[in-house]
Amino acid sequence: MKSKILIIDDEKGILESLSGILQDEGFGVEVAERAKAGIDKFKSIEFDVVLLDVWMPEMDGITALQKLKEYNPRTPVIIMSGHGNVETAVKATKLGAYDFLEKPLSIEVVLPKIRQAMKSETKQIAAVAQSGADFIGESKVIQDIKRQINLVAPKDAWVLLSGENGTGKEVVAKTIHDLSKRSKESFVAVNCAAIPEELIESELFGHVKGAFTNAISDKVGKFEKANKGILFLDEIADMSLKTQAKILRILQEQQFEKLGDVTSKQVNVRVIAASNKDLKQEIEAGRFREDLYYRLNVVPFEIPPLRDRVGDIELLAEFFLEKISIKLDEPKKSISVAAMKKLASFHWPGNVRELQNLIERLCVLVEGSVIEVQDLPKNIHGEASPVSLGLGDAQSLKEARSDFEKAFIEDSLQKHGWNISKTAESIGVERSNLHRKIKSYGIEMKQTKENT
Repeated sequence: MKSKILIIDDEKGILESLSGILQDEGFGVEVAERAKAGIDKFKSIEFDVVLLDVWMPEMDGITALQKLKEYNPRTPVIIMSGHGNVETAVKATKLGAYDFLEKPLSIEVVLPKIRQAMKSETKQIAAVAQSGADFIGESKVIQDIKRQINLVAPKDAWVLLSGENGTGKEVVAKTIHDLSKRSKESFVAVNCAAIPEELIESELFGHVKGAFTNAISDKVGKFEKANKGILFLDEIADMSLKTQAKILRILQEQQFEKLGDVTSKQVNVRVIAASNKDLKQEIEAGRFREDLYYRLNVVPFEIPPLRDRVGDIELLAEFFLEKISIKLDEPKKSISVAAMKKLASFHWPGNVRELQNLIERLCVLVEGSVIEVQDLPKNIHGEASPVSLGLGDAQSLKEARSDFEKAFIEDSLQKHGWNISKTAESIGVERSNLHRKIKSYGIEMKQTKENT
């Protein structure tokens, strides 16, 4: 694929001569005589490098540079000027220009500079991908999110991410961090649902020695660790109303006290919050503070489920195959056309995370170099029959429900090595209740130390 160059200059002679030379060198070239027309092209086509004149009517190059960088900060922009001076060059560089060239242009200078700029962009993108914070996808909905990320990341605006579990909310948060002005500072993630209520204040704000029983030393909290960087509050709807009130005060004042301390600490934190719940419904139900919602919801992102971006499944699968082959230090496996069609037609209730976990499992368990349809789980490679669902000869809904529950329990027990405690925890029932069901359904248990 040809690398694409955009030239924005009001001098027709430069557009014609420069575009001709670059095309001869194998580049794809688009031109614009006005800054606005160039910006419109920049928004509709993905370019590798932009050559931008400073002195143009209607809109000067410095203003145009700012607009280009607001839309996509990754693309290198090389400023050109026949009236170049140090002040203009410094200003352009501060605004994100890759370099500054004086007219008349020398192709011996322009070509190396373009190639250097392209290498710079490649390294930046590779660094983001290497960090695991690259949002994979080419569907329209993902392209829209990527454009929104490029617009929001350089700003310090707070972001609220919503979407089902496994859709990639933390990936989006990390991508914003990696493209932000705070990229060299900390990215601190907090799973609010995973921290017990009695410990969450200590986790977020820290504590001093002796603040409570077992506080044998000072502890630095997440807010302090994230100072000057980004704090990612995942599953924020799982916080209690009491903790929400404290969070709101800290977010407003950007200062807090450790538990057991009376001295306030000032912080400078950019917050990205996320939830898999509908926060407006949570507000109506009295489980989430409305004032906290509006404080966090400066820039909202709705991350779509995988079933709404089916066209990205093949791209994601290939990305995970590559990533996992590196992790396992093994040759990259491939997926047959038929197997890929099955993956693309599945509804993926666990979203991207479920797909990633499946690809990793297949890479570990499939002995050959190609993953075939028969290697996929039954729920993906074909509709399960009534027998495989455990329905047997059920003639009524009650019988079908009982048959299914028996088969489900047997399958769960087998998956957990016939360990009753682990099975009960996995399927969300009390151990005693599971014992009763095993007995009532006449399930024959395989003997283990745990169930003897």
